[in-house]
Amino acid sequence: MKPAAIEECDNTCNGSEVSPEHIRLTLPERATTDKMAELFKALGDPTRVRLIYALSRQELCVHDLSAILDMGQSAVSHQLRYLRNLRIVKRRKEGKTVFYSLNDAHVEQIFLQTHEHIRHE
Repeated sequence: MKPAAIEECDNTCNGSEVSPEHIRLTLPERATTDKMAELFKALGDPTRVRLIYALSRQELCVHDLSAILDMGQSAVSHQLRYLRNLRIVKRRKEGKTVFYSLNDAHVEQIFLQTHEHIRHE
């Protein structure tokens, strides 16, 4: 197998018109980029993507999500806890039943934009 080519500028490259230093100074703080990466990591799991899709349609309880995804309730609860810790989903209790929904419109927009991007290909 041939090693991957390393892309480098040639000797005549003087850089782009934008100052790399300016861009470097405007980068988000490390804590912010770490949180962003964690969000994308959460979206990197097909089960969690399916959960998010279902919750983008309407608020659902664990029982409903288990039936929709054909998974055990404990497995669904585990994934929901992970998503709740990242503030991707929120819960609401009504008596003994806990309903889950997407945390806010930002989460829904990220998901819908990603879905649209994939369908566009």
